[in-house]
Amino acid sequence: MLSVGENKRLVARMVAEVINRGDLGAIDRSFASEIAAAARAWVAPFREAFADVHMQTVALVGEGDTVVGSFRCSGTQTGPWMGRPATGRAFRDVREVCWFTVRDGRIVDWWGLEDNDERRRQLRSSGATT
Repeated sequence: MLSVGENKRLVARMVAEVINRGDLGAIDRSFASEIAAAARAWVAPFREAFADVHMQTVALVGEGDTVVGSFRCSGTQTGPWMGRPATGRAFRDVREVCWFTVRDGRIVDWWGLEDNDERRRQLRSSGATT
């Protein structure tokens, strides 16, 4: 079992490599094999739609095998997303909270809450506030 600090570093590395840099190969280093395909199925189309996406870590809190992260996400829609064509519009500082369970050095469960209403509002507007 990894320490809480090691679990937090794993999550921070996954966010940097997979979400922010779009390194899909890092999924296999970060996620358990049972959920790697599901992670890839979510991340790949999101990165295609928002190639410049950046998830800023606000806080990572850990206890035992659990890490909870607070994030602010920004990006520009340069590809289709959820049936909508690329708009070239951006969203900025959309709040997200994700809950990770880590076992044997891999993320075995991941779920989150996003302020999708705010993301949609910004993507519909003429431009995001910075």
